[in-house]
Amino acid sequence: MRPLARVLVDESHRQAWSTRPEVAALMNPVNPADASYAVAAGAADRSGLDVSVHAEGALDDAALDGVDVLVLPHAADDAWEHTTGAGSPRLTDGELDAIERFVRAGGGLLILAETEQAKYGNNFADLALRFGIAVDNTTVQDPTHAYKDVPTWVLADLVRGSRHDLTAQVTAACFYRAGTLHGATAGDALDTVARTSTDADPAAAGLVMTSTLSSGRVVVASDSDLFGDDSITELDHRQLWLNLLTWAAGSRASVRQESASDSPWTASDPAWLDLVAAIEAIRPMQAKDGSIDLAENSRDEAAALVDRMCTDVEALAPRFPHQAEHLAATVVDLRAWAEGGFEVPDFVGSLEIFRPDTKREDGVEHLAVFPMYTQNGNPMRNFEAVVTRTFWPDWLGEQERTYDNAAFVPIEFVGFTAGYDTHSAVFFPETVATGRVIDFHWGGIFCDREAARFRMVARTASDTLRLSLPPDVDLLLNDQQLAQETFVLWDLIHDRTHSRGDLPFDPFMIKQRMPYWMYALEELRCDLSTYRETLSLDEQGVYLGRFIRQAIVFDRLFRFTITGSRVRNYDGLGGQIIFAWLHRDDVLRWTDNTLTIDWSRLTDSMVALCDAVEGLYHDGIDRSRLAQWMAAHQFVSRLVEPHPASTWAKGADALPFDGEPKDLVDAVLPDEFPLNVFYDALRRKLTPTIDATAGITS
Repeated sequence: MRPLARVLVDESHRQAWSTRPEVAALMNPVNPADASYAVAAGAADRSGLDVSVHAEGALDDAALDGVDVLVLPHAADDAWEHTTGAGSPRLTDGELDAIERFVRAGGGLLILAETEQAKYGNNFADLALRFGIAVDNTTVQDPTHAYKDVPTWVLADLVRGSRHDLTAQVTAACFYRAGTLHGATAGDALDTVARTSTDADPAAAGLVMTSTLSSGRVVVASDSDLFGDDSITELDHRQLWLNLLTWAAGSRASVRQESASDSPWTASDPAWLDLVAAIEAIRPMQAKDGSIDLAENSRDEAAALVDRMCTDVEALAPRFPHQAEHLAATVVDLRAWAEGGFEVPDFVGSLEIFRPDTKREDGVEHLAVFPMYTQNGNPMRNFEAVVTRTFWPDWLGEQERTYDNAAFVPIEFVGFTAGYDTHSAVFFPETVATGRVIDFHWGGIFCDREAARFRMVARTASDTLRLSLPPDVDLLLNDQQLAQETFVLWDLIHDRTHSRGDLPFDPFMIKQRMPYWMYALEELRCDLSTYRETLSLDEQGVYLGRFIRQAIVFDRLFRFTITGSRVRNYDGLGGQIIFAWLHRDDVLRWTDNTLTIDWSRLTDSMVALCDAVEGLYHDGIDRSRLAQWMAAHQFVSRLVEPHPASTWAKGADALPFDGEPKDLVDAVLPDEFPLNVFYDALRRKLTPTIDATAGITS
C-alpha cells in the first residue's frame, strides 16, 4: 500500500540519535539502544509511515521535496555527546529558511530538544522560535511525580487540546532529564500537549508544544530520550511518538487535497456534453416508470432526443473498447424503446451484457446509459448516464481474495446526469427498468462520494460538538484518498458479512416484510463484525484497520443517525444504538456542551457491543420468527427509548398475534425509536451540511 506520509529524519547535523542500528552502535558501542531510534522508525513504518534518513548534504528545498514530515533529533557538539559525526550541529541560515518554507507550505516538523538546550551548540531553538515556541535552558525536577523515584525522570501532565487530542490512547509518559517550553507569541496557534506538574520545578511548564499554521504544523518536545530504543517501550511512549508524527503529517494531506483539481475529460467532451443535454431534455417527459405519455408530449421531439442519445453513445464508444458489445446493445434498446411507442422501457438486453465485475482493473472506465432510479436520489426510472472509474489497486485485489466478494465493484465518478447530482452513492443493476427479472452479478459503490461526504459531515460534527480529534481521525478527515481507501475495504468486508455467522434471519435475502429494527440490527451486526475483523488486519500489518474502526464510529454516530427522514430509518437506528451503548459504558460523554470519547476504551466497548448483537443472533436460532422480532425489540429498547405510543413496547398482550405477520409490522410506528435530545439538537445544526453533500465527489 502507499505510505500514509513520508517522514524524513535528519542525521546530517551531528545528531545524537540514529534510526540506523549500525550507526547507533558506532556512537555507543556499549549501549547502542541509548543512541538508537530504530524501534521508533520501525513503529512508524508499521503504522503506515515511510521513514527515510537524510544522512548528508544541505536540508534545502530539494531535500525536502516530496517530504511530509521532517524530524530533527537532538544534535550536539562532540564535547557533549557521541554523535553521527556528520556536518555541524547548527543549521545554516539557508537551511532554516528552507525548513520554514517547507512548513508554511503545509509540511510537518518535529523538533526533539533536550535538557539545558543552550549548551549543545545546535540552533534548533532558533528554528522553534520562528513558529512561536521558545525552548528554555533548564532541567526539570519533580520528586513528587517521579518515574521509578528518579526526580529528573518526570511524569508529565497530559493535555487534551480543544481541537486535536495528541494524547489519545496515552495515559502516561516520562521525560528523562527534560528542558521546558513556553509560548513566545500570543494566540490560539500554540497548544500544550504535555507539561510538568504543579509540584515540579519549574511548575506547569511545557514539555511538548505544538504550533498550528494556516498551512503546516510544528511539534517541539523538550526531551529526546523518551523515544530512544531503551525508553520507547516504557509507558505509552510509542503511542505518543506515533501521535506526534501522524498529527504533523495531517496538514500536508489537506494541502494535497486542495491542489488535486484536475478536470475529467467529461468536462469538455462534445459527445458526452450532448448526451447529458439530451437526457436532461427527455427527463421531464418521462413518467415514474420511465414511459412517455404521447398524449402530453411530442413523439417527434422524443424520437429526436433518442436519436441524439444513440449518436452520442456511438461517438463515445471508442473510449470504451471493452464495452463494444454492451454499448451496441444500449443503442438497440434505445431504438426499440422509441419504436415501441415510448412505453415502459425494457433494457434487459444491454443490462445483461453490462458486467463491470468481470473487469475489476484499477482506472478502467465504464459508460452506462439506463432508465433507472438512483437510491437516495431520484426515485423515478428516468434515463441516466454515468461514467465510472473502477478503483482496484493491487492491495485491494489481494484483500478481496481473502474476503471473497466477487460482486463488489468500488467505483469513482467521472461524469453523471442529474439523478446522481444527489445523495446517491451506489449503482445497482436492480434499479434499471427491465421487462423481466435477471440474475444480478455486481454492485457498484461510489467510494469517492462515500469518503467525501463522510469527511465533510464528520468534520462539521466534530467542530460543532467540540470533539477533540485523535491524530488518526484528523488525518482521515484531511486525506480524501485515505478516506476512500478506508471506505472501500470497510465496504468489502461489510458486504460479505451479510451471509456469514449465526443467521436466524437475513433481511436482504428473504423476500418478506419485517420490522425495520431487524434491518437496523443486520446492518449494525455487519459493521460491528467488520470493526472486530480490523483487529486481525492490524496483526497483518494492514494499516487501514484502525482507520476503518474510526470511520465506522464517526459515520454511524454522526452521519447515518441524522440523515434521511425518521420513517423507518434503520441506518439511523444503528447509530443510535452505538451512541447509547458507548454512553452507558461511560466511553462517550456529553458534558458542558462538549463531546468526549475515551479512546483507550473505545475498541473494547465496541467489541462488547458486537458480542451482544451476535448473542442475539445466536439465540435467535432457537426462537420463532415472531419471538425473535420481540427479542430484538427488547434488545434495542434497553438502549434506545421507544416512542411513548409504541404498541410493541407494551409487550405481547398488546400485539395483534391473532392476525397475519404483516399486522405486527403495521403496528410498528414510523418513528418507533425517536432521536434522543442530543441528536434532536445535533440534527438541526448539521442538516445544512448534510444537504450540502448532495452531488459531492471529493
